[in-house]
Amino acid sequence: MADVIVIGGGPAGLTTSLFAAKNGLSTTVFDTDKTWMHKAHLFNYPGIGSIDGSDYMETLRTQVDHFDAERHQGEEVTDVSESDDGFVVTTGDDEYEADYVVLATGANRDLAESLGCAFDDEIVDVDVTMETSVEDAYATGAMVRAEEWQAVISAGDGAAAALNILSKEKGEHYHDFDVPADAESVYGSLIDEV
Repeated sequence: MADVIVIGGGPAGLTTSLFAAKNGLSTTVFDTDKTWMHKAHLFNYPGIGSIDGSDYMETLRTQVDHFDAERHQGEEVTDVSESDDGFVVTTGDDEYEADYVVLATGANRDLAESLGCAFDDEIVDVDVTMETSVEDAYATGAMVRAEEWQAVISAGDGAAAALNILSKEKGEHYHDFDVPADAESVYGSLIDEV
């Protein structure tokens, strides 16, 4: 059983996975690689001058893998339901359990609807931490926004979800903050790759 299951491998889902795994939560992410990022070129992402969307996704996947998130590439989630202990996520191959679930499926809101999340018009209704009306279920990115579909906004949504989960787990407000002196011990060989 994972602490966190993330459904979706775009900027929101992989950022959630990165923050959760980097900070010690067992994290499983399902990535079908259907992200709109493959049609994008980023000039508007803070800290990045210019990068092809597919190259950006490979960099983000490398970071997620570095922190030992269990990434199921190409395995599509068909259902999410609540259980006594959290959530059950069903794919064509298996069932997986987790304490928390993060929906990051772009504009596809079917899983949020089947889970029973509240909607505001056609978007999933979330609070500032990205938590839905279903306790410990989060929604991020395009599924919670009518039109503001930017990679940086989606990544911020994923970070907010992960930090709220970490705060719940640690029993206090949690901040993912690194300092230069810790870079080698935290990132190791990844420093040269990114």
